[in-house]
Amino acid sequence: MLLYVLLTLLGMAVLIYGFVLARAAIAARVAPGAEALALGAVVNFLDTLGIGSFAPTTAWFKFRRMVPDRLIPQTMLCGLTPPAMTESIVFLLALGVLVDPILLFSCVIAVFAGGLVGVPLVTRARVWIVQMIVAIGLLLAAIAYAMTNLHLFPGGGTANSLPLGLMIVAILANFAFGILANFGVGNYAPTLVILSLMGMDPRLCFPIMAGGACLMGAGASVKHIGIGQVDMRVVLGLAIGGIPAVFVAAYLVKEMPLEYLRWLVFVVVVYAAAVMAHASLKGWREGKAEPATAPLAPEAGL
Repeated sequence: MLLYVLLTLLGMAVLIYGFVLARAAIAARVAPGAEALALGAVVNFLDTLGIGSFAPTTAWFKFRRMVPDRLIPQTMLCGLTPPAMTESIVFLLALGVLVDPILLFSCVIAVFAGGLVGVPLVTRARVWIVQMIVAIGLLLAAIAYAMTNLHLFPGGGTANSLPLGLMIVAILANFAFGILANFGVGNYAPTLVILSLMGMDPRLCFPIMAGGACLMGAGASVKHIGIGQVDMRVVLGLAIGGIPAVFVAAYLVKEMPLEYLRWLVFVVVVYAAAVMAHASLKGWREGKAEPATAPLAPEAGL
């Protein structure tokens, strides 16, 4: 029953966010950029295979200076939400019925609530704070890639549910992950780690991760678009380019050497984290960081 309720909520989220995104794009009279379309296809292909999309997207934004630093988390979240919605439907239909419905529903709603709480935090944060949080998120993602390739990640168990005490911990953790998603820290890797450590079957973490990303992304993105601190051309490119890539990865790609891809992404992400951390420390030391709601200074995107 709860699974059907969740699918209904996700369906409503898809319709509402689709309407808001289309209306904003028409009002701004923008079209998706070619680079953003290609980036959306690549990172969401990787995301569906379990590599993740937040870290490589942030790294590419930084390398190419596509988006000012203070707008990276919001723009990325808004653009990657439609592909995450597609993933959530795929994973919920394939594996959702195998997960404890109370655990699934509670964790997804917790991520959603955290996402809404995080919106005003990131929009009001100073530029150097946003940069540092993004840098830390990138470093954590790089550690996750390395641990996966070195087979140091928790192997997980076979459980499809958790005892009440651990379930409460999981719900609170997912609330925190929802907040951090607004700062560009993806919820996939931390959710997989914490639930696997608790004995969950890693495969059954995907409906929780994707469902949470979908609902949280829709709620937070509607608010971010309303505030207006996003690059709509990039948002549209990530969204439109990413949706077909999800289906290709989910249904057409059966085997792929992911280890080498993870090491490549690892190198790129570590470098991007170092650059972002340097920019954050420079802004902090010079005392020139502005509130994120203030007009963008020329050096803020560097």
